[in-house]
Amino acid sequence: MLKGYPIGYVMIWLAPEGYDATANIGTNAVVYQSNNLVVDGQQRLTGLYSAIYGVEIVDKDYKTRRIRISFNPLTREFAVWSQAYERAVEWISDIHEVFKARNDDKGIAGLRKKFIKSVNENRERLEQQLLTEDDEISIENGINDLKDLLKHSVPTLEIKSTASEEDVADIFVRVNSGGQKLTEKNFIETLLAVYDKDVHDRIAAFCRESRIPAQGGAYNQMLDVEPSHLIRIAVGCAFHRARLKYAYLLMRGKDLETGLYSESSRTESLEKFRKALELAMNPNTWHAFLNIFSEAGYVNHSLIASSNAVVFSYVLYLIGINEYKTPVNELRKTLARWIFMATVTGFYTGSTESEVEKQFADLKLCPPTPSGFLEYLEKTIKSKLTDDFFAITLPKDLETSSVQSPAWYAYLASLNVLGNQLLFGNKTLRECLALGASGTKNAVDIHHVFPKKHLADIGFTDDRIRNQIANYTPLEYQTNIDIGDEPPSVYALAYKEKMDEEAYIRSCRANALPDHFESMPYLDFLQERRLLMAQMVKKAFDRLCM
Repeated sequence: MLKGYPIGYVMIWLAPEGYDATANIGTNAVVYQSNNLVVDGQQRLTGLYSAIYGVEIVDKDYKTRRIRISFNPLTREFAVWSQAYERAVEWISDIHEVFKARNDDKGIAGLRKKFIKSVNENRERLEQQLLTEDDEISIENGINDLKDLLKHSVPTLEIKSTASEEDVADIFVRVNSGGQKLTEKNFIETLLAVYDKDVHDRIAAFCRESRIPAQGGAYNQMLDVEPSHLIRIAVGCAFHRARLKYAYLLMRGKDLETGLYSESSRTESLEKFRKALELAMNPNTWHAFLNIFSEAGYVNHSLIASSNAVVFSYVLYLIGINEYKTPVNELRKTLARWIFMATVTGFYTGSTESEVEKQFADLKLCPPTPSGFLEYLEKTIKSKLTDDFFAITLPKDLETSSVQSPAWYAYLASLNVLGNQLLFGNKTLRECLALGASGTKNAVDIHHVFPKKHLADIGFTDDRIRNQIANYTPLEYQTNIDIGDEPPSVYALAYKEKMDEEAYIRSCRANALPDHFESMPYLDFLQERRLLMAQMVKKAFDRLCM
């Protein structure tokens, strides 16, 4: 803007009479009434407004913050504020100060004089050349030009008030079809914004509450909810669709059978979506479902490899309750096994939409009864978690150094299901991962059973070998410090002396460590431990089947 470069245009809709056009900008308490609604360019306007007027905004993570921009009036450079610019005397650390003083010529003059004096004092201290008369003129011009940006005219395109919401949504989609690729999710959010602002705002509120601890809200340890999550959930429940492109077409008024668009189809689809969303955003239903995730051992987000596992499992939960009228107690037990299956096998990773579309198609063939729904879930679980899976597939999946592996998360979840105490400790993993257990330091650490330094000393220098997840075990923070880099032959002996031998063996077996692991060759240890870890996962699954 200062250089005269174009910043793009803003698209405004001259809203019809009676349309609710009130809004807050950022967290400003002032409510603005306008007949002009911003269709495109909202982020640019909000960013400028925050930087110029010092208003706090809510960012994409629903955290309140200020957008602060620093300015060097001598070089006419801008930069995002940081402590370095706060301390740099030749920079105005926050341009808001200039705009705050703009209504008072003495205020601007005083700001300029104070700035010049500060720069000269700093240069004198550093034995540098003081500002010249031309430098001072440049500083004055820079500050004045910055202040005059309020007169900058942003090109604006206006959509007439006679345009319908459908026209406005269509224009937005067409305008944004180039450049950054928008998805069906973006289009659906746009449709909601113009057709049902209340629903759009409620989605935003639910997402915000999922990050803020509060009683009766959406806060949880599993998932920071995004609008896309709620859209997928509502689409799955309302239309039994996983691909959002179908939902977008339905909400635009397309009949998928005839291919024709109509106002009645759009109204009907939007109403279905709203009802599904109401069910999904019920706090009691939401938390009852999340408790099932915890029962399956996945007690917080650190154990969940894919948010789709939460999203689509919730869809099944809602369908089971509302469509099949399945008793909650029966559904809870089966769904805990489903969640365990879906997470350990990576059921909702990869071609997720295709898998879920197939799932919806299979459900159509089920008897429309609670038993029919539960039988479908159980049949799918058994087809995935076979004896061969635990004996062959899972040990192979554990042959990795990636701690993002579903197999590793499944092992940790299994410790939670079984309630096993951590190696050489008194607490369970579930206790250490509980809300508030960590403070500013994790209450649990991931320890190398064969420490990396020890492995390097005996010739294993490749991190892909040293960081195998079969070489990992969760430990209480203090236990990890006590063990340090000691080889297993040393620290195991020390703990064997602290504990009686029976307690020592019990602790090792509870953490899938082979008997006499401390004296095993490293590669043999890895192979045997993978089998024991897989058996631990099976044991946890069997516990869920009780």
